[in-house]
Amino acid sequence: MRMNLSFLVARAAPFGLCLLGALSGCQAVRTMPSADSLLSAMTPYKVEVVQGNVITQEQAALIKPGMNRAQVRDVLGSALLTDPFHGDRWDYVFTIRRQGAESQSRRIVVRFDGDAFKSIETGGELPSERDFVASIDTFKTARNAPSLELSEAQIKALPVPPRPAVVEAEPIGPAREYPPLEPRS
Repeated sequence: MRMNLSFLVARAAPFGLCLLGALSGCQAVRTMPSADSLLSAMTPYKVEVVQGNVITQEQAALIKPGMNRAQVRDVLGSALLTDPFHGDRWDYVFTIRRQGAESQSRRIVVRFDGDAFKSIETGGELPSERDFVASIDTFKTARNAPSLELSEAQIKALPVPPRPAVVEAEPIGPAREYPPLEPRS
């Protein structure tokens, strides 16, 4: 079976033009002066990795000596590491790696005396809840949170709802009068 050469050229021409256009586009990207800045601005996605429980100053302040293990677990959450050979020690390890934010790592050791809380050891100062949230905020936009308290002028501007009329309840059953328990003087 003999194929016509012009038929093959007609069929292959569109593919050849597409290939030629693609290759010329690659050459143009390589020679553009801003290609380095464009390619360096694009970074691969990095998975956010959070392990363990974050423990803040507010949580650590709630732990008091003498609390039992269940009460400590209610405040701090389950420990990441509980060693069967050291039953009086719980290790709380926290790590976070988030794209656009500095990675953090903390290790906190909680010690018990029997079933009662004894001490907490931190590897440094614990962050407050606000400081922790600010440290992982990658948007860094100026967010103006609304005030949670009303000013005096706002309180005075509030409409005063009418008070409902007091209706005395009718006694259930027959109304009786009983003699006084103490003599009247």
